[in-house]
Amino acid sequence: MSHSNSPSQFLAAPELEARAKRIKLLLLDVDGVLTDGCLYFSNQGDEFKTFSTLDGHGIKMLQKSGVKVGIITGRTSNLVAKRASDLGIKILVQGREDKWDALQEILAEHPLDLEEIAFMGDDWPDLTVMSRVGLALTPANGHFTVVERSHWQSHARGGEGAVREACDMLMKAQNTLDQLLKSYLA
Repeated sequence: MSHSNSPSQFLAAPELEARAKRIKLLLLDVDGVLTDGCLYFSNQGDEFKTFSTLDGHGIKMLQKSGVKVGIITGRTSNLVAKRASDLGIKILVQGREDKWDALQEILAEHPLDLEEIAFMGDDWPDLTVMSRVGLALTPANGHFTVVERSHWQSHARGGEGAVREACDMLMKAQNTLDQLLKSYLA
C-alpha cells in the first residue's frame, strides 16, 4: 500500500472507494483519535478531555446517512460515555485493552462481515482490529507503524477533525455527502 499525506489521493483509488462503499460500521478509538491523545488531570485527580465539534457533526451526519458509529477504548471515562450519548453512539466498549475481543462482543449484537467495518486508530493496541477489518484509518499523528498498516490517513490530527475527514470520505464514497450537504444549503 502506498501512503500519502493527501487523503484525496486515497479516495481516488478504486480499491479504497470500493472498500469505503461497503462500510456499515465505523469504530473509533478515543485517545489520539477523538481527542488529541493527551491525558489531562487536575490536582484532585479529575480527568479532562477535549473533543472536536467538527468530529461530532461528522459522526452525526454519518449516522444519519445509515452508517453506525461505535467506540472501543482501552481507558474508562465518564466523559467518553457522555460524549457518546450526546452523539447518539450506542456501541460503546470502554476499559478494554484487547480490542479484538471487544469487537467480537460487538459483532455478537451487530452481526456484520469484517469487510463492512472501518476502524480508526492511532497506536499499537488498535492494530489487532485495524489489521482485520475492511478499512483501516488513522489520523495525521498516528504512530508510524499504524500509518504503515492503514488504508487511509487524514490531514487532521486526532481531536482536531480527523474523524470528520473519515466520515466525509465514507459518505462521499457512499454517495450520501452531497445529499446531506444540500439540506444545509436549502
